[in-house]
Amino acid sequence: MEPKKLAGRAAKILSDKKAAELRVLEVTDLTTLGDYFVFATGTSTTHLKTLAEEVEYVLKKEGVLPKRVEGKAGGSWTLMDYGAVVIHVMLREAREFYAIERLWSDAKSYGEDEI
Repeated sequence: MEPKKLAGRAAKILSDKKAAELRVLEVTDLTTLGDYFVFATGTSTTHLKTLAEEVEYVLKKEGVLPKRVEGKAGGSWTLMDYGAVVIHVMLREAREFYAIERLWSDAKSYGEDEI
């Protein structure tokens, strides 16, 4: 799946599961870590786990598998690496503490309805 489409699909899956503060950053020209970063906030560790599992489940059904998933075991941050697309599902406290979106403030930013 083309990276922009994959980022949009992941954002839609997260939105359907009531993720908060969805944001997609296009970082193609800023880093070699990927082309798009998807950020979403979960309201609890259970919600965070559900969000990550739903993304993985739906994308797997569509033939897209992650290269790696980190932090799924009840933590405050799950990172899902799909190569050109990296998905960060975080609790609000972790998202505010790490503020990694600020590192990419020069990136083109999309809301959930823009990609």
